[in-house]
Amino acid sequence: MSLSTQRYAPTSISVVMLGELQRTVGRNLRAYREARGLSQEAFAERLGVHRTYMGSVERGERNLTLQTVERLAFQLSVQPHDLLSSDLPPARAVPADR
Repeated sequence: MSLSTQRYAPTSISVVMLGELQRTVGRNLRAYREARGLSQEAFAERLGVHRTYMGSVERGERNLTLQTVERLAFQLSVQPHDLLSSDLPPARAVPADR
């Protein structure tokens, strides 16, 4: 099965998986932000975006570009893959001294 066939196949598995990475990034982003003591508004200001945009990212409602994921990771002093990892335990979301 090709990637395009798998992605658009109308099965219950593909419907459940659709958007899961966005929600994972949002959960991880929130955990790292909160671990650093940053409010959504303060973090949004650092990035030059509106706090409502940050809220929609954290809820998994935004389809982010890879450049945006890199920018978010840089501001939190983590690696981009840390935001993308679905098995990231909240305990790892500790403040970074980088």
